[in-house]
Amino acid sequence: IKRHWEYFCQQSKTKKIAKNKGSDQGSTGSEATFDFTVMSYNILSQNLLEGNSHLYKHCRQRLLFWTYRFPNILQEIKELDADVLCLQEVQEDHYRTEIKLSLESLGYHCEYKMRTGRKPDGCAICFKTSKFSLISSNPVEFFRRDIPLLDRDNVGLVLLLQPRFHCKANAAICIANTHLLYNPRRGDIKLTQLAMLLAEIASVAPQKDGSFCPIIICGDFNSVPGSPLYRFIKEGKLNYEGLAIGKVSGQEQFPKGQRILSIPIWPKKLGISQNCVYEIKQQQKEENAGEELEAPKPDNAQEIVIASEKLSSKLRHRFKLSSVYSHYFPETGIPEVTTCHSRSAVTVDYIFYSAANDDTAAQPGKESNL
Repeated sequence: IKRHWEYFCQQSKTKKIAKNKGSDQGSTGSEATFDFTVMSYNILSQNLLEGNSHLYKHCRQRLLFWTYRFPNILQEIKELDADVLCLQEVQEDHYRTEIKLSLESLGYHCEYKMRTGRKPDGCAICFKTSKFSLISSNPVEFFRRDIPLLDRDNVGLVLLLQPRFHCKANAAICIANTHLLYNPRRGDIKLTQLAMLLAEIASVAPQKDGSFCPIIICGDFNSVPGSPLYRFIKEGKLNYEGLAIGKVSGQEQFPKGQRILSIPIWPKKLGISQNCVYEIKQQQKEENAGEELEAPKPDNAQEIVIASEKLSSKLRHRFKLSSVYSHYFPETGIPEVTTCHSRSAVTVDYIFYSAANDDTAAQPGKESNL
């Protein structure tokens, strides 16, 4: 399979923040355009590569050494020159001794979250300090000792960034990065990890007017286009009643073991509602506003978990998300591929972004407003 890059900058697909069509960056006293580029890249932890060498038998051995791979990875990062990097499988010792220093020399500030359970790698978000300043860094650990379902060590990272260029309408941009569980037969864990990431974003991204600031979610989701998990991200809703646990991610065409997802998927003690928000924080918000749970305001109805919803099989989130890519080459209809190893060649890596409120038909791969 021939390696092919889709260059955001060359196709004018940069994200537009707080766009006012009658203005430009030279205008004063009005909203203006803030352009920036985002790159998501699973750089493959060397420890994981060596521990799963059977997946890379098709590669020439000398190409698999970190001393060969890292200079080439760094060269790609230099050439693409993205303003924000979301990296997965960033090995901790390599990050500490090489990656962080190299990226800082290129003008990036780096935030890192290592996986739990003494796993060797994690997720990093790096941003150009000439473009952004850091408002907050919010790591998310998916492992929960008190919940048997959440016995995996995957993590996420959510940053709130302040654009250096003044944007009147939007004071911040939310960037999230994650690497969900690989196991194709544990869709229950994948959906719960995703809900935990979305809940953190929902707690970080609200603005004073009740809307969310622009959101970008990157990562290796270990799920293919069109799968139930993918559709949930894009459509904001998923009725999982009767859904087989092995079909959530779509990684296997004929998954073995057709156990059906339980209702609800995760226990109440996780503290996250079926609407993918923190129940405790939501309850505090209601109490502070002097609201009664029995008579909620219509605006907040979808965020409040009432008794009848506790056994609902419907997941929801409030973000209006589009995928950067169409996942199929328009000229040929051939599927895009983001990961290729000895067992498969599929798309599991994504960049999702929040469409503008007036963007009623955001098209994948098209220039859009945040």
